[in-house]
Amino acid sequence: MSALTDKVYAVTGGSQGFGFAIAQALVASGAKVGLIARRADRLDKAVAQLGAGKAHSVVADICKGSEVKNAFREIAEHFGRRDGLVNNAGVARPGAIEEIPEEDLRLQFDINVIGLVLCCQAAIPMIKGGANPRIVNIGSASANYREEIRHLGIYAATKAAVDRLTAELRDEVKADGIGVSLVVPGAAMTEFSAGWDDERLRKAVGAWQEQGTHMDTGMEPSDVADAVVYCLGCRPGVGIDELIVRPNKPTPKFQF
Repeated sequence: MSALTDKVYAVTGGSQGFGFAIAQALVASGAKVGLIARRADRLDKAVAQLGAGKAHSVVADICKGSEVKNAFREIAEHFGRRDGLVNNAGVARPGAIEEIPEEDLRLQFDINVIGLVLCCQAAIPMIKGGANPRIVNIGSASANYREEIRHLGIYAATKAAVDRLTAELRDEVKADGIGVSLVVPGAAMTEFSAGWDDERLRKAVGAWQEQGTHMDTGMEPSDVADAVVYCLGCRPGVGIDELIVRPNKPTPKFQF
C-alpha cells in the first residue's frame, strides 16, 4: 500500500501542465485530489480524465482569500478529510524589466506570491493535527539558473520569493508537524507559454540565443510530479527541504 493511499491533497493550477501531471501521479499513488483553477472547462476535462471518484474540482481565483478558503472547505467536505496542499499555480509573462506592462508585473506577483501565501493560510488550519500533513510549493529553476530563457526576470523574482517564503514557512509550522518542501523544476514542454505576447517572446528568445547555442532538454512534467509525490510520501518526522529537477540532455536551441 502506498503512503498516499486515501490521502487528500489540494492542487492549485491542477487542470493542466505540471499541475495536472502532479494530480495524475497522486491518483496513481492512491490519493485523491482537489483541483483548484479558474477555468471550469479545463477542470471538468481534468476530472473526467482522473476519475470522478478520485478527483473533485473547484473554480476559484487564488488571489482572493475568500474564494481560496471556500475552495479548501469544499474539497475537505467532499472527500471527508484533508492532508496537504501542492501550490502549483503560477504564471509568467515575458518582458524586459524596463518595458514590461504594469498589469503583467502585478499579475505575476499576485498569483505566484500572494496567491501562494493565501493558499497556505487556508490550508494550514485544515491540515494541522493530521497524521502526516504536507505542503509542497513549486518554485522554478529560473530563480537561480540564468541559462533559462531570458526576459523572465519578474517571474524569476517571484519564484525567488517563493523559495524564501517556503523556508520561513517550514520553520513556522514545524512544531505543528507539518512538512514543507520546495520542488524546483527546470524547463519541460507544457502549455505554460500559451498566450504570451509574440513580440516580447521574440525578444526574450533572441537574448537567450545570444547566451549560447545549446539548451538542456529531456524532462517531462511527470518527472516533476514524481518529485512532489516523493516529498508528500516521506514518513512523519522526515522533511525534504528542496528538490531541484532539471533537464540534462544538451540540445541545439530552438528558433522562434
